[in-house]
This record gives sequence, structure tokens and C-alpha cells, in this order.
Amino acid sequence: MADFNGGVIGVDNVPTQGTATQSEIITTFNSSGTLTTAAETTAVEYLVIAGGGSGGGEIAGGGGAGGYRTASGLSVSKATSYSVTVGAGGAAVSGSANPDAGNNGSNSVFSSITSTGGGGGGGPSTESLKVGRVGGSGGGEWVGGGSGGAAGTSGQGNAGGTGSGDTYGNGAGGGGSGAVGANGGNTSNSATQGAGGAGSASSITGSSVTRAGGGGGGTWCSSGEYTGGNGGTGGGGQGWGNTASGYTTNAQGNGVAGTANTGGGGGGSGNGGGGYGGAGGSGVVIIKQPETDYSVVTNTSGIWNMQAHYEAVVGSNWT
Repeated sequence: MADFNGGVIGVDNVPTQGTATQSEIITTFNSSGTLTTAAETTAVEYLVIAGGGSGGGEIAGGGGAGGYRTASGLSVSKATSYSVTVGAGGAAVSGSANPDAGNNGSNSVFSSITSTGGGGGGGPSTESLKVGRVGGSGGGEWVGGGSGGAAGTSGQGNAGGTGSGDTYGNGAGGGGSGAVGANGGNTSNSATQGAGGAGSASSITGSSVTRAGGGGGGTWCSSGEYTGGNGGTGGGGQGWGNTASGYTTNAQGNGVAGTANTGGGGGGSGNGGGGYGGAGGSGVVIIKQPETDYSVVTNTSGIWNMQAHYEAVVGSNWT
């Protein structure tokens, strides 16, 4: 029997509620850009890593890793553009510079989440910077210290290590997102003394990747070719020795740069004034929009009664 439908005479056609799925979307930013959320995205998982600090320039501490922040359930708006900033690593610094402490990395930003750039490694030319610079993870102290490395930022990283307290030996490692930098020691050519702090593993992309390791500290030696502390797992750069006779592979004793797009800290340089601390590694921002089920209306052809039309409009299912 026909009904009266707001001025249209015809057979009622009650719509059917159904379900559709929006697929998972993973976007990796190795440089700054813009993320536009999908039509049904209301929350995301994120990994935001800042640029790492560079190593110091003379018998120096390793650079701290960039700040590391990750979580799921961050609220966002549907079909909305968000600016993404990927922080650069701290620039390399010469042992003849004043100050010769490493430079901090730059912040990385997504929505309300900011990760702090890693702290530069300590150097001897400026008293207040011998301990390194504060950052996402802190820079390691120069070799002749003994009072402790620079602090990291709570919830983002760890402090740098303490120098050996003697000009013979290793500067301290920069802090990593997963561990403090190792303390320097009085043994030249020791890869474990003054090693950078370990980074942290994330499986946001579907496979486990470790990022944000601290840089290794530089070392002093009287002759020969020596390396400093190991870089922390997750992109930290190797520390190196002084510009002594006998060098073949690294004649200036430069610290090794942190790995790009890991936020790794740069390695500290050795003695001599001609070497450079390794540059910090650039950061990265990774956003996962999870698979999402949402309601759709089917059986929509034909003539609708007014109640069905009202319910579809209120439920945002009228297209």
C-alpha cells in the first residue's frame, strides 16, 4: 500500500546500514612536508625523532641523539592537512673553533608533538660547554671532565656520559633514546669506553628498526691510528682519535656523522685541532593511519520515507 512521503507518492524504500573498511596508511617523512588525513581517520600512531647533535671537536664527547617520541591514539581531524617538520642534524664543528662543543640538532614536529633536537658533544674551549649541550638526549662530556654529561629531555632521551677526567683516554658517549652514553675511560683505542647510548626499536612500519643512538666519544693517543667510542645502535656515529702520525684511513681524526633520518648523534673528534666532530643525523617523522571500519548506507535507490531520510542525514550517511 502506498504511503504519503512528504509530497511524493510511492513505495517506501528503507535504507540498509552496512560497513566498509579504510585501509591502513603509513607515511614516512625524511624531510619536511604535509600530511593530509584520510576521510575516516580520527586518530593516528606516530614516531617523531628530532635531528641528532654533532660531536665535539677536540678530545670531545659524542653528540646526543634527537628526541624520540612515539605513541598511538593521537586525535586528528578527518580529511585535514597537517604540517610536518623534520629536524636537521647539528652541523659539524672544528676542533679549532671556539666554542668547539658540538651543535644541537633541530626539533621535529607533527601536530601537537614536538621532539627536541639532540645535544652537541662537549669540548674544552668553553668552560660551560665541556659537559656537552642539553637536548633530546644530552651530549657526552669531553675527555678531561669528570663531572657528568649533559641532560636529556624527560620522555625523549637520556643524558650523555662522564669524561675520563684525564686528557689521555676517551671522551664520553652521547645519550641515546634507549640508554645513557657510556663514560669515558683512560684506555686509548677502546671502542666500549665512551660508546654512544643505544637507540630504541620501533615496528611502526611493519618491521623493527632501531633509531636515535648517541655518538661515540673521541680519544687521545700519542701515536698510531686509534678509534674512539662506538656509536650507539640506531645511527650513532663512531668517535675517532687524534691527528697523530701513522694515520691512513682518517688522517684528520674526524668523528663519524650520525646516520641520516635516524636522529643519531655524531661521533666526537680526537686531539690536534684539525679534526671535526661528526655531524648529527637528520630526524624522521612516521605517521600510521590505522585500518578503520565505518558505516555506509546501501539499498538507497527508490523512494525514501521521511524518517529513513532523517536518520541517514543525522548519521552522516546521506550522500
